[in-house]
Amino acid sequence: MQKRSVVAVLTVVGGLLLSSVPLFAQADQAANSGANTAIETDIRLLREDVRSERKQLVAANLPLTDTEATKFWPIYDQYSAEAWKIGDARVALIKEYVLSYDTMTDAQANDFMNRLTAIDGQFSALLTKYVPIFEKVISPKKTAMWYQIERRLDLLIDVQFAEHIPMVDASK
Repeated sequence: MQKRSVVAVLTVVGGLLLSSVPLFAQADQAANSGANTAIETDIRLLREDVRSERKQLVAANLPLTDTEATKFWPIYDQYSAEAWKIGDARVALIKEYVLSYDTMTDAQANDFMNRLTAIDGQFSALLTKYVPIFEKVISPKKTAMWYQIERRLDLLIDVQFAEHIPMVDASK
């Protein structure tokens, strides 16, 4: 039963991310046409949907007693808010990358790599920070399960981005 709910939610999250493809493909046009506000709204709504689905996935797959849930969810919401802020930096970097894709310099490419590495490190550090916090309210095994769910979702999101954001054009 857990496997089915994981697959269902991952499918929904994947579908939400796939629907973002036109946002990135149209970013250059938006910069020139003034439609940037519409794209910003679409990205915000997409991220809110993913955030909601993520919490549903954790709820559906992490077996918590009522007592554990009462303590777990406020901490999870705090974790999620911190992750959201890091996600803001990732979205900003992706938008900047897409807008500079056709004119990217070597210095910009290097800057993008360094900034993405730093963002990835922030996500990893955040997970690590919350492990002992969660272990105070749920068992280490349940904390490990939460960690796995979060990591798998992060990996899915990374794969979706990788599929739909073009590689640097090194011929230019």
